[in-house]
Parts: sequence; structure tokens; C-alpha cells
Amino acid sequence: MSITAKHPVDNHSGGQPAGFQTPAIFALSVSHFVHDIYSSFLAPLLPLLIDKLSMSLTQAGFLTTAMQIPALMNPYIGMLADRISLRYFVILAPMLTAVPMSLIGVAPGYGALLLLLFAAGVSVAAFHVPAPVMIARLAGPKKGRGMSFFMTGGELARAIGPLAAVSAVSAMGLEGFYPVMVGGMGASVLLFLRFRHVDLAFHNAQKKIPLVATWRAMRRILLPLAAILLARGSMHAAMTAFLPTFIKIQSGNLWLAGAALTFFEMAGVAGVLTAGPLSDRLGRRQMLLISLLGAPLCVFVFAAGNGWLRVAGLLFAGFTLLSTTPVMLALIQEHAGSSPAAANGMFMMISFLARSAIVVVVGVIADRVGLRNTYLISAFAGLAGIPFVLMLPKHQA
Repeated sequence: MSITAKHPVDNHSGGQPAGFQTPAIFALSVSHFVHDIYSSFLAPLLPLLIDKLSMSLTQAGFLTTAMQIPALMNPYIGMLADRISLRYFVILAPMLTAVPMSLIGVAPGYGALLLLLFAAGVSVAAFHVPAPVMIARLAGPKKGRGMSFFMTGGELARAIGPLAAVSAVSAMGLEGFYPVMVGGMGASVLLFLRFRHVDLAFHNAQKKIPLVATWRAMRRILLPLAAILLARGSMHAAMTAFLPTFIKIQSGNLWLAGAALTFFEMAGVAGVLTAGPLSDRLGRRQMLLISLLGAPLCVFVFAAGNGWLRVAGLLFAGFTLLSTTPVMLALIQEHAGSSPAAANGMFMMISFLARSAIVVVVGVIADRVGLRNTYLISAFAGLAGIPFVLMLPKHQA
């Protein structure tokens, strides 16, 4: 029995099932958690891979790039997902990501490792482009709440994934931990059983909508969001990529440096769970405005404060800074029209490009003025996103 057979369809919302489909959304959120645990394996295992393959730091850095390059294909993946049944993209992705990421320890050479990571990157893109579209259909009018559930899975995975990878390697060895891939396979099997009969139609099988047409229809949303991502990206890069380094310099305590990032990410989980449902009630634009006013203040307190004031700044920075993604995803889906997956693919490509560019700029600034001053600069830069929030539409399309 399909979801569409069990639940009435709202003919005014693109054929999506009416109401909030909690079991299906929970299943997708759990699969997001499982999937992103595997995609987070590279960073914690990188030192071991460097030793095994005698890589230079330049070669090691390019591994992440190889995994992220497929993000450039996001709009095309989205266009394809708009024309065929997008559920199979999502069903297969946990398995197709788990297998290559579980085999990185047995890669015989640098070239093989690059191929494994590139294959995983394609699967990561194939999951993250259509999955939010499915969430939007299954959430009905409560898209923000649905996106919050979905993004909670990803945020938890980023906090737990490195610990899972290190634990697996500690127990089975770098070349012996590949059996952990069965978790991803199991997730794909469960998704297949849950969604094999679900018809989330609204595809354009008979009418191919060019990406140019999708861009023209969405640019009034995507252009302001791109500017917001750039403004937010300076704070995000400083608070994630360089947070352990900053805490280690300030305290000399490596354990505390790692714990700070975990606390930051866990505060982000709370923010993600809160922001989506609030945006359903207050509006997407209002919620983004609250986040972009609060996050710079919290980052400033974190950088300028000491003791418990710094701890409070860290936690509230995580809560406000990481809470924007489900709101943005819901906003995209509300205005995507006939190309929801392609529109989401464009947004995710822009997010990837903005994140990749900003982290390099933040690193250059940190080399010149130090990390504390970089945090202060990033806080002021974050305020630059506020005018672009006001350019977004006030109401759902």
C-alpha cells in the first residue's frame, strides 16, 4: 500500500500527500544519519591513510576535493530526479556510500583511494539532492518541521561519525574495518521496504525543463541565499574548521579542543530541531533574520569572552549558526515549482562553492591576524547577510 493510497492528496500543492507523514520522515531522517556517518569517515582516518600510503599533505588535501567535486553535478542530478522516480536515488545512496567509504582502508594506492572517494561523492550528491524533495512532499504544509527532522540526522552524524570510524578501526584495524559497510546496506534495504510502493509523482517525464529555465524561475530566491551563505560561511568556517585549533592554542588541552567541536555540533542539533518548526509558524524570512542577528553576536561573545561566557557564546553560536539550513531547504521547496530537485541541486551546488571558497579566505585571514581576530571579523561579516534576508519573499509562493 502506498502513502498516496493511504492519505489524501492535496491537488493544490503539486500532488504531494497531505499532512505530516511522521513514519516516512523518520525513516528518511534515520537514513540521513546512517548515510552521513559513512561520509564523515575520511577526516578522522586521514592520518592513518597518510602513513599507509606515504602521502604528502597536498595529496591528502586533494582527497577531500575528490569527494566534493561531484557536488558540481548537483543541478544535473536534480534535473534527472525531477524526471524519474527520485526515491531510488535515496534508497540506494546509503549502500553506495557505505561500500566505498568502508573500503578506503584496503585501497592499494593513492589512485584507488581517489576513485573510492569520488564514487562516494557521487552517491553523497545523489542522496542529498532528492531527499529534501521527498521530505517536502511528506511534510505537507509543515516543511520546516520536516527539514528539521531530516537535518538532525545529518548533524548527529557529523558529531558521532568520527567516533564511529575511530572505534571501528581500533577494534578491527585500518584494513579490516570494511565489514561496517553492512550498516549502510541495511539502511538501503529498510528504505526499499518502506518506500518501494510510494509514488511521489510530480515528475516531468514528458516535459524536460532546462536548467536555465529553473535558474530564471529561482534566481530571486537563489541569489539572496547565495549572499547569505557567503556571509554565514565566514562564521561557519571559523567555528568548524578552526575551532579545535583555536581552543588548543588558548587552553593547551587537546581533549578540550575536540570536546568543544562536539558541544558546538550538539548545540547545532538543538538549533536545527527548533528552527524548522518555528519557521513554519513565524515565516522563513523571519527565522533567517533571527539567526543572522543572533549568530554574529554569539560568535563575538565567544571570541571576546572568557570562562563560562565563552562557553555560552560557543553553545548559542552553534544553536543559531547551524539552524539556518532546514529553513533554507524549506524555502527552496516552497518556490521550486515544477523543478524541485533541480532547484535543490542548484542551492546545494551554490552552498558547496560558497563553503569551499570561504574556508580558504578565512584561513588566509587567520594566518595574518590570528584566530581570535578572525572570529571577530567573521562576526561582523555575518551581519552583511541581513540585507539579503530582507530581499527574500515574505510569504510562500
